[in-house]
Amino acid sequence: MTEIPQAISDPVGVTVNLIVDIEARLGRDLVEKTVVGVAGGRAKRRKLAQALLERPAVLTDGRSPAPRVVGDLLIALIKAGATATSPPICAECGKALRTLQRLGEDWYCGVCGPIRLPCANCGDIARVHSRDRNGQPRCSTCGPGTGLDGGRDPVEIVIEVVTTLDPALPAEAIATAVNTAATQAGKRHQLAWAVQDRPGLLTGAGAESSVPSVLRLIDKLCEAGATRIVRPACPHCSRVIKLHRPIGGQWLCRSCVAKSRAQPCSGCGRVCEAAVRDDLGRPICPTCLVSDPANLEVCVNCGRRRMVGTRSPQGPLCPGCPPLPTATCSICRQPRPCGTSRLTGLPWCPPCQKLSARCSRCDQLKPIRSGTLDQPLCQDCTAPAFPDCRICETSPRPGQCVKCRLELRIRELMTGPDGVTHPALLPLRDALAATDPPGTALRWLAKEPVAATLADIAAGHRQLTHADLDELPQRGILNHLRSVLVATETLPARDEQMARLERFLDKVLATRTDADQRQLLHRYTVWHLLRRLRRRNNGRATTNEQYTVVVQRVRSAVALLDWLASRDLTLTSCGQADLDQWLSDDTASHHYHAGHFVRWAARQRLTTLSFPAVQWQGPTRPMDDQGRWEAARRLLHDDTIGPRDRLAGLLVLLYAQPTARVSRLTTDHVTLADTATTIRLGTTPITLPEPVADLTRQVLKGKRGHATTGAANPSPWLFPGGQPGRPISATHLGKRLKDLGIQPGQARSTALFQLATELPAALLARMLGIHIDVAVAWQRASSGDWMTYAADISRRDYREPNRPLESHHADL
Repeated sequence: MTEIPQAISDPVGVTVNLIVDIEARLGRDLVEKTVVGVAGGRAKRRKLAQALLERPAVLTDGRSPAPRVVGDLLIALIKAGATATSPPICAECGKALRTLQRLGEDWYCGVCGPIRLPCANCGDIARVHSRDRNGQPRCSTCGPGTGLDGGRDPVEIVIEVVTTLDPALPAEAIATAVNTAATQAGKRHQLAWAVQDRPGLLTGAGAESSVPSVLRLIDKLCEAGATRIVRPACPHCSRVIKLHRPIGGQWLCRSCVAKSRAQPCSGCGRVCEAAVRDDLGRPICPTCLVSDPANLEVCVNCGRRRMVGTRSPQGPLCPGCPPLPTATCSICRQPRPCGTSRLTGLPWCPPCQKLSARCSRCDQLKPIRSGTLDQPLCQDCTAPAFPDCRICETSPRPGQCVKCRLELRIRELMTGPDGVTHPALLPLRDALAATDPPGTALRWLAKEPVAATLADIAAGHRQLTHADLDELPQRGILNHLRSVLVATETLPARDEQMARLERFLDKVLATRTDADQRQLLHRYTVWHLLRRLRRRNNGRATTNEQYTVVVQRVRSAVALLDWLASRDLTLTSCGQADLDQWLSDDTASHHYHAGHFVRWAARQRLTTLSFPAVQWQGPTRPMDDQGRWEAARRLLHDDTIGPRDRLAGLLVLLYAQPTARVSRLTTDHVTLADTATTIRLGTTPITLPEPVADLTRQVLKGKRGHATTGAANPSPWLFPGGQPGRPISATHLGKRLKDLGIQPGQARSTALFQLATELPAALLARMLGIHIDVAVAWQRASSGDWMTYAADISRRDYREPNRPLESHHADL
């Protein structure tokens, strides 16, 4: 690993050491305070340290060239009482400076520094005071508004232009807006000349202004109540938003500026706006910048050198650490913002984390890690944080094993200001402490959203309820946190898909501006779709497929109503010809699912329209029965494929089960007996043939999901998912089968087509768990005749010892 230079890793320490070498009487603390006050940012501190390392003599001679921050540091040190340090020296006359001006890297006094040019009005060579309308220099005597330009007040010019555009706006409000938008006299003249030459800048063309104060003037006039002054839109995205910077002669918003400057990052290759550039001028993206080892800092809470998430008044905090709570420091006994020591599990404040003293036990000068200010202890002499831990008893670094670190992290996040674990988080604490392996829970708690949410609950800033969690941004990691809280019984269980559906419908209804449309959609979505879904589920959890169907139907209804509104039509006034036109329009969307909405409206006597029903005409995909059996044999005999994937694929290939139903199978659907293994897919159990039965028993023995934090072991689901207490999603299961070369939809259709030719519809419905109408439709599509079933059974020979799996499958 490349060693990071000290000027990069510890710029403040490098600078302080160089200054203390010549100013020992000032004291290290005062010097450090002065350096931090002058160089507040990380980049400025590094620039200062590098400049002093390259030429430390600048501290005693005060000579430029040097960066501005070096001159500011010299002035600050003189004010702090430094005697050996030299003040900045003017590069031309050698005068000691109390304030300085720069030309490049050189410092000048107030006499030598300012640029002197001939005045465009009187011709005298003097300091440039301002510029006239043509950009020519003017002296302080002439000023920008004298001479050929006349001496008119720029505020009067702007008032004249604005009142012509918006006569209702008071002159006092315009004057206030001008003085606020341009605080300097020269800037006010530039503003007046810009709007005088082109008044259209104030009525929509402001993005083309060459003077930034024009944009500020527009904002102030609009805030003052102007009705004919128009805020400019971004020329690229057409959004009326704050314009950030001129690019190519036009002011663009912040997003468009970033897109116009997008370049491939020299580190990761991601195309985005560069945050900085390296020494060779190559662009570096923000992600590579903050994750660079040189930019990592020591977190004042956990003490680890990590990426900076936030900067508190006490120092930097890593993304996994919440803001420091106020507690009594275990070392100095003062009530201060404290982190939690990973070594002792006790609170300690950032100042004590930086203290070094002579250890009261080993008598060596080392950083304090425990004890008190009177009886400090170093790390090697600190008693183990967990005396009962066998690993920590024999370890030279007690409290650093994974299990103890997990316990410390749990204390850190779930302990309130009173030092006691929040009562509502006790079930979660016990479940996390019992996680095997403990490193999984430790990595999960290191994620910023999880840590911040749990810390807010422990500190009393947020209640542990579903409603409070709904107020947070709905991200995948927070959804997983909610599932862990439910699985550990920290939160009561609820129908997540139904709650998600209710949020979606509330958002759809809130965006409808037409009251009649909103009322119609409310009747359709809430009183029909949701009510019927709740009645069908009868207390069971809503599936993702049900959520998708409802969302598609709602979006179809919205699309149809929007199309009607664009033609000044309503559902009542719409004619059949209008609906047919929409159905034949290739640019319109959601044709198929809109039929459910139209037919519902017709039943409610809200319209006389009729929507054509689509009758199922049989499978449209090719029936590759040979490929289906080849895939089944591969799943039966290929041990390199995981048992769960093999069993899921066989249930699709042999028993025509959709992935949505396979994913929600539980252990209660499987019955193990001495003589046979059965699985219940419908109302009648199916006896599994031995190759499939053996695979099912393997899955039941090693049945543990990807989720370890808060998950029950064994899981009640036959195919556990990544979230505790939940099965694998149908989408993820389908993707896993596709990775094996199995197309679930086509494979299920082929299996159902073949089974429908061999079994009567009633038996097919009972065993496979499909509706009788579906079974009859598939039987007709396959031209199967169940009257031949008995004759076919009578001709089969069951005495063959090596009977193929196809025969077993035909008998189910």
